[in-house]
Amino acid sequence: MTLAAFLAVSSLLVMGAISPGPAVLMAARTGVTEGMRTGFFLALGIGLGAVFWCLTALAGLAALFAWAPSLMWAFKIAGGCYLVWLAIGMWRHAREPLPTASPDAPPRTAMSALRLGLWTQLSNPKPAVLLTSIFLGTVPPGTPYWVLAALLAVCFTAETLWNTMVARIFSLEATRRTYLGAKTLLDRIFGGLLVALGVKIAMT
Repeated sequence: MTLAAFLAVSSLLVMGAISPGPAVLMAARTGVTEGMRTGFFLALGIGLGAVFWCLTALAGLAALFAWAPSLMWAFKIAGGCYLVWLAIGMWRHAREPLPTASPDAPPRTAMSALRLGLWTQLSNPKPAVLLTSIFLGTVPPGTPYWVLAALLAVCFTAETLWNTMVARIFSLEATRRTYLGAKTLLDRIFGGLLVALGVKIAMT
């Protein structure tokens, strides 16, 4: 894999991390309702879940190519369509208010937050479809293990840092007020970006 190809795959992984979805929304909600500390451990769990989906995609990559090469095309189309479907849902629900937790709720422990992030990612079909599409469509068979390890590190870092940043931003009172005032517009902008990502994955 050339440096240009590595950077292209890394860019797709970063775009996947920052694209709107259940994990990002959970990070935002946690930042709003439980603060930055809980949001950080939640983000760690999300990052670990993303690495799991990457490993799953890599483990089945050679077998999928050998058994049915047409599945690569099917996964890419399915991944792109699923992201467009998520974008439509985000657009339709853009006017709905952000949920908040009760102020009397006990604080979540670090391990509990990490587990929540991990299970949020593992139960979410978006990263499963998205990461499989990225690896099937852009990572060639026979890629050296150290390159694959570097891509896993990129995925984990992007997911963890982005969701930590989201939790941090939404833990700030001023940002929270600003977001609530412009939620409809911002959610629809994110929905448009998600459509663009879905089309790109389906067409590449």
